[in-house]
Amino acid sequence: MAVVDLREHTEEFTANPYPFYAKLRESGPAHYVRTHDVEEMLLIVGYEEGRKALADPRLSKNWRHFERAGEPETAMSANMLEADPPHHTRLRKLVTREFTARRVEAMRPRVQQITDELLDAMTEKGRTSADLVDALAFPLPMTVICELLGVPDLDRDRFRVWSNEVVAPTGVEASTAAAQEMSVYLAELIEDKRCSPGEDLLSGLIRTRDEGGDRLTSDELIGMAFLLLVAGHETTVNLISNGVRALLDHPEQLAALRADFDGLIDGAVEEMLRYDGPVETSTFRFTSEPVEIGGISVPAGKAVLVAAAAADHDPARYPEPDRFDIRRSTQGHLAFGHGIHFCLGAPLARMEGRIAVRSLLERCPDLAADPAGGALQWLPGLLIRGVRKFPVRW
Repeated sequence: MAVVDLREHTEEFTANPYPFYAKLRESGPAHYVRTHDVEEMLLIVGYEEGRKALADPRLSKNWRHFERAGEPETAMSANMLEADPPHHTRLRKLVTREFTARRVEAMRPRVQQITDELLDAMTEKGRTSADLVDALAFPLPMTVICELLGVPDLDRDRFRVWSNEVVAPTGVEASTAAAQEMSVYLAELIEDKRCSPGEDLLSGLIRTRDEGGDRLTSDELIGMAFLLLVAGHETTVNLISNGVRALLDHPEQLAALRADFDGLIDGAVEEMLRYDGPVETSTFRFTSEPVEIGGISVPAGKAVLVAAAAADHDPARYPEPDRFDIRRSTQGHLAFGHGIHFCLGAPLARMEGRIAVRSLLERCPDLAADPAGGALQWLPGLLIRGVRKFPVRW
């Protein structure tokens, strides 16, 4: 079967992958593709096929059973996103004992307070322009996840560099170095937390045990801290910036939202997630046995990616998928995944997105993109969809 080389249109594809996905989908829901990182993998672009794949136990998340060049083993790999049942079941059970809906909901007033303080700083002294990523979209979820985990003194500048390199690598060496440095940093962080525990999530993860006395190992704690810190802010950064950009690009939808925040903000955030969500593709899965996906026979040991961005633009699932409509029924979108790996932090991300977008639009009624800020710089790679900076004015 022919392999589609995605390297031929890197810049165009990164800036706007949706026309490329649509063209692929016209000839089938799944295709073998080649990228700068992988010589050959199966990319799923159809909604039904993607949803089924995300819940298919024959598609393993444990990459250790498969050959992946340039993928070093680190303590950070000991997290539930890279595990299959029963190991995944055990890890998720231990984490959900502490990462509860009650703990998340209790943070709502604090999320609003942090948002208000960031907007105060952004608009102080008559300022009329800013980079929305630096001013709000990054510091809000970073502050929230750090306070939730109990690490308010995190070296955020260093961590941001490492995190960006891990989720949007600029090269194998830089990505490997970032992962190693982050692993050492997190090990020290957890040791400090062991010595000075609190009522925060990380302290809870260190001390939690199930009914049988099971608890997280040292490597598993590092892996969970990595997953919660990175996933807990990277996705929300780009939910906020991508979502605000979509609203500014569609003034009639922005006007409708402003006219009825109470009635439309929840649906607006869901449409932001569907229309241009922060996670372009799932993390890798690997066929543990031969499977058929979208009419293609896939042998064991093949890498598989589900393009959530493509699936959520499948016209068979969402009529006029390229139209941004905050009143649309978005039920079933794949922005947070599906199946046993559905994003544990989805309620927190939704809360932050709703509060950030509403508060920003209320504070800046004439908010607009700032063309003086220059062209948008898109994050490289297939995993995270977003920009490094988003200049706005008001």
